[in-house]
Amino acid sequence: MSDTMSPPRNNWPIMEQFYTIQGEGFHSGTAAYFIRLGGCDVGCVWCDVKESWDANAHPHEESESLIQKVTDSGADFCVITGGEPAMYDISALTEQLKKQNIYSAIETSGCYPLRGEVDWYCFSPKKFKAPVDEAYQKANELKVVIYHKSDLEWAESHAQKTNDDCVLFLQPEWSKEAQILPLIISYIKKHPKWRISLQTHKYMQIP
Repeated sequence: MSDTMSPPRNNWPIMEQFYTIQGEGFHSGTAAYFIRLGGCDVGCVWCDVKESWDANAHPHEESESLIQKVTDSGADFCVITGGEPAMYDISALTEQLKKQNIYSAIETSGCYPLRGEVDWYCFSPKKFKAPVDEAYQKANELKVVIYHKSDLEWAESHAQKTNDDCVLFLQPEWSKEAQILPLIISYIKKHPKWRISLQTHKYMQIP
């Protein structure tokens, strides 16, 4: 997506926003304010938020209003997710979060260069659209969703390209968790550089 196709710098398609507990990955269990931007062209068949794909289906909101809601919630951690948030220049959001001393994270497939500065870069590559090289360099966390046994080998191909400080996670796709989780457990016991990520928010029945 070109800059001309991005929304105005200070105006964002918002599918939803809420204060909850991060359920996945490195920050699992941490209170976090989520800003879910509409718009995605990756097209994962198992995506559980397909309603986020069409940016035009969601109302727009300015950065100042979003940041005010984050600060009003009392949150000190904000996750920018999607959709695919890296489709947009998120500088206006991340700059204002930093001014408010709010720790920021992005959850991205890595298929677009990041425009904006975040404190934590969660890289979750998808087979449907190749990531850019910088995703491997920026990744603080590699979180690979495992849908099929063959995805474990695919996950390794990405892990080999990440920086030395990147934390590695394997996460079972929710609809196949009963089938996939035992495979992941067995795999991590043999390859202990990996950790398990579970969608604990779904167990807790929270957003």
